Amino acid sequence: MTGSEPVDVDPVDVEPAPAAPAASARRRVGLPITLGVAALVVLLDQLTKNWAINALSDGRARHVIWTLQWNLTFNSGMAFSRGQGVGLYIGAVALVVVVMLIVASRKSQDRRSTIALGLIIGGALGNLVDRLFRGSGWLHGHVIDFIDMRWWPVFNVADMGVSIGGVLMVLFALFESRPARS
Repeated sequence: MTGSEPVDVDPVDVEPAPAAPAASARRRVGLPITLGVAALVVLLDQLTKNWAINALSDGRARHVIWTLQWNLTFNSGMAFSRGQGVGLYIGAVALVVVVMLIVASRKSQDRRSTIALGLIIGGALGNLVDRLFRGSGWLHGHVIDFIDMRWWPVFNVADMGVSIGGVLMVLFALFESRPARS
Protein backbone atom coordinates (compact mmCIF):
# COMPACT_ATOMS: atom_id res chain seq x y z
CA MET A 1 0.00 0.00 0.00
CA THR A 2 1.24 3.40 -0.91
CA GLY A 3 -1.18 5.39 1.17
CA SER A 4 -3.31 6.55 -1.75
CA GLU A 5 -5.04 3.26 -2.28
CA PRO A 6 -8.54 2.83 -0.80
CA VAL A 7 -8.70 0.67 2.30
CA ASP A 8 -11.44 -1.91 2.44
CA VAL A 9 -12.85 -1.92 5.98
CA ASP A 10 -15.48 -4.34 7.14
CA PRO A 11 -18.23 -2.31 8.97
CA VAL A 12 -18.44 -5.02 11.62
CA ASP A 13 -14.81 -4.41 12.61
CA VAL A 14 -15.31 -0.66 13.12
CA GLU A 15 -16.20 0.28 16.70
CA PRO A 16 -18.44 3.28 17.19
CA ALA A 17 -16.86 6.29 18.85
CA PRO A 18 -17.58 6.27 22.58
CA ALA A 19 -20.18 8.74 23.78
CA ALA A 20 -18.90 11.69 25.73
CA PRO A 21 -19.38 10.44 29.30
CA ALA A 22 -18.81 13.83 30.89
CA ALA A 23 -21.67 15.50 29.02
CA SER A 24 -24.15 12.71 29.67
CA ALA A 25 -23.10 12.47 33.32
CA ARG A 26 -23.59 16.23 33.72
CA ARG A 27 -27.01 15.95 32.15
CA ARG A 28 -28.02 13.21 34.57
CA VAL A 29 -26.75 15.16 37.60
CA GLY A 30 -29.09 18.15 37.05
CA LEU A 31 -32.35 16.55 38.08
CA PRO A 32 -31.11 14.74 41.23
CA ILE A 33 -29.42 17.92 42.49
CA THR A 34 -32.51 20.00 41.79
CA LEU A 35 -34.83 17.51 43.49
CA GLY A 36 -32.46 17.11 46.44
CA VAL A 37 -32.29 20.85 47.05
CA ALA A 38 -36.07 21.12 46.60
CA ALA A 39 -36.67 18.33 49.12
CA LEU A 40 -34.37 20.02 51.64
CA VAL A 41 -36.21 23.34 51.27
CA VAL A 42 -39.62 21.64 51.67
CA LEU A 43 -38.39 19.76 54.75
CA LEU A 44 -36.95 22.89 56.42
CA ASP A 45 -40.03 24.89 55.48
CA GLN A 46 -42.50 22.38 56.90
CA LEU A 47 -40.45 21.81 60.07
CA THR A 48 -40.25 25.54 60.78
CA LYS A 49 -43.95 26.04 60.02
CA ASN A 50 -44.88 23.25 62.42
CA TRP A 51 -42.64 24.86 65.03
CA ALA A 52 -44.32 28.23 64.41
CA ILE A 53 -47.81 26.78 64.80
CA ASN A 54 -46.86 25.07 68.07
CA ALA A 55 -44.79 27.90 69.56
CA LEU A 56 -46.68 30.97 68.34
CA SER A 57 -50.34 29.92 68.40
CA ASP A 58 -51.07 32.17 71.38
CA GLY A 59 -51.06 35.18 69.02
CA ARG A 60 -48.13 36.98 70.65
CA ALA A 61 -45.14 38.04 68.57
CA ARG A 62 -41.72 37.01 69.92
CA HIS A 63 -38.88 39.49 69.61
CA VAL A 64 -35.65 37.88 68.34
CA ILE A 65 -33.12 40.60 67.47
CA TRP A 66 -33.23 44.17 66.12
CA THR A 67 -36.46 44.33 64.06
CA LEU A 68 -36.75 40.54 63.62
CA GLN A 69 -39.59 38.83 65.41
CA TRP A 70 -41.56 35.59 65.10
CA ASN A 71 -45.18 36.42 64.36
CA LEU A 72 -47.60 33.72 63.19
CA THR A 73 -49.86 34.71 60.28
CA PHE A 74 -51.99 32.82 57.77
CA ASN A 75 -51.93 34.02 54.16
CA SER A 76 -54.69 32.92 51.77
CA GLY A 77 -53.25 35.02 48.96
CA MET A 78 -49.86 35.28 47.32
CA ALA A 79 -46.72 37.33 47.92
CA PHE A 80 -47.16 40.42 50.09
CA SER A 81 -50.67 39.16 51.01
CA ARG A 82 -52.05 40.19 47.62
CA GLY A 83 -54.84 38.21 45.98
CA GLN A 84 -56.59 37.10 49.17
CA GLY A 85 -59.13 34.36 48.49
CA VAL A 86 -57.68 33.17 45.17
CA GLY A 87 -55.58 30.39 46.69
CA LEU A 88 -57.11 27.78 44.38
CA TYR A 89 -55.77 29.59 41.31
CA ILE A 90 -52.43 30.38 42.93
CA GLY A 91 -52.00 26.71 43.84
CA ALA A 92 -52.88 25.54 40.33
CA VAL A 93 -50.43 27.99 38.75
CA ALA A 94 -47.73 26.98 41.26
CA LEU A 95 -48.22 23.33 40.35
CA VAL A 96 -47.83 24.07 36.63
CA VAL A 97 -44.72 26.18 37.30
CA VAL A 98 -43.16 23.43 39.42
CA VAL A 99 -43.67 20.87 36.64
CA MET A 100 -42.17 23.26 34.07
CA LEU A 101 -39.15 23.95 36.30
CA ILE A 102 -38.56 20.23 36.87
CA VAL A 103 -38.57 19.68 33.10
CA ALA A 104 -36.17 22.61 32.70
CA SER A 105 -33.84 21.20 35.36
CA ARG A 106 -33.56 17.93 33.41
CA LYS A 107 -32.00 19.89 30.56
CA SER A 108 -29.74 22.05 32.70
CA GLN A 109 -26.06 21.22 32.67
CA ASP A 110 -25.00 24.04 34.98
CA ARG A 111 -24.76 22.94 38.60
CA ARG A 112 -25.39 26.46 39.87
CA SER A 113 -28.63 26.70 37.91
CA THR A 114 -29.81 23.33 39.16
CA ILE A 115 -29.33 24.50 42.74
CA ALA A 116 -31.20 27.74 42.06
CA LEU A 117 -34.02 25.80 40.37
CA GLY A 118 -34.14 23.47 43.39
CA LEU A 119 -34.56 26.46 45.71
CA ILE A 120 -37.42 27.83 43.60
CA ILE A 121 -39.13 24.45 43.22
CA GLY A 122 -38.75 23.67 46.94
CA GLY A 123 -40.17 27.04 47.90
CA ALA A 124 -43.13 26.69 45.56
CA LEU A 125 -43.80 23.16 46.83
CA GLY A 126 -43.48 24.24 50.48
CA ASN A 127 -46.23 26.80 50.09
CA LEU A 128 -48.25 24.44 47.88
CA VAL A 129 -48.20 21.85 50.69
CA ASP A 130 -49.80 24.47 52.95
CA ARG A 131 -52.49 25.21 50.37
CA LEU A 132 -53.18 21.48 49.95
CA PHE A 133 -53.19 20.34 53.56
CA ARG A 134 -53.66 23.33 55.88
CA GLY A 135 -57.22 24.34 55.14
CA SER A 136 -60.83 23.42 54.74
CA GLY A 137 -60.44 21.82 51.31
CA TRP A 138 -58.07 20.93 48.52
CA LEU A 139 -56.08 24.08 47.58
CA HIS A 140 -58.11 26.17 50.03
CA GLY A 141 -55.46 26.24 52.74
CA HIS A 142 -53.54 29.21 54.03
CA VAL A 143 -49.78 29.58 53.84
CA ILE A 144 -48.11 29.79 57.24
CA ASP A 145 -45.86 32.85 57.56
CA PHE A 146 -43.94 33.72 60.71
CA ILE A 147 -40.68 35.58 59.95
CA ASP A 148 -41.50 39.22 60.57
CA MET A 149 -38.95 41.99 60.01
CA ARG A 150 -41.63 44.64 60.80
CA TRP A 151 -40.55 46.62 57.73
CA TRP A 152 -41.23 43.83 55.21
CA PRO A 153 -44.24 41.53 54.76
CA VAL A 154 -44.20 38.42 56.97
CA PHE A 155 -42.65 35.43 55.17
CA ASN A 156 -41.41 31.85 55.63
CA VAL A 157 -38.58 29.52 54.56
CA ALA A 158 -40.38 28.59 51.32
CA ASP A 159 -40.60 32.28 50.38
CA MET A 160 -36.87 32.58 51.05
CA GLY A 161 -36.20 29.63 48.74
CA VAL A 162 -38.19 31.18 45.89
CA SER A 163 -36.61 34.59 46.38
CA ILE A 164 -33.01 33.43 46.77
CA GLY A 165 -33.35 30.98 43.86
CA GLY A 166 -34.83 33.70 41.64
CA VAL A 167 -32.08 36.19 42.50
CA LEU A 168 -29.42 33.54 41.84
CA MET A 169 -30.93 32.71 38.43
CA VAL A 170 -30.84 36.39 37.47
CA LEU A 171 -27.26 36.78 38.69
CA PHE A 172 -26.12 33.65 36.83
CA ALA A 173 -27.78 34.88 33.65
CA LEU A 174 -26.15 38.32 33.99
CA PHE A 175 -22.66 37.01 34.63
CA GLU A 176 -22.90 34.26 32.04
CA SER A 177 -23.89 36.70 29.28
CA ARG A 178 -20.87 38.98 29.84
CA PRO A 179 -18.30 38.82 27.07
CA ALA A 180 -14.97 37.31 28.08
CA ARG A 181 -12.10 39.76 28.52
CA SER A 182 -8.93 39.07 26.59
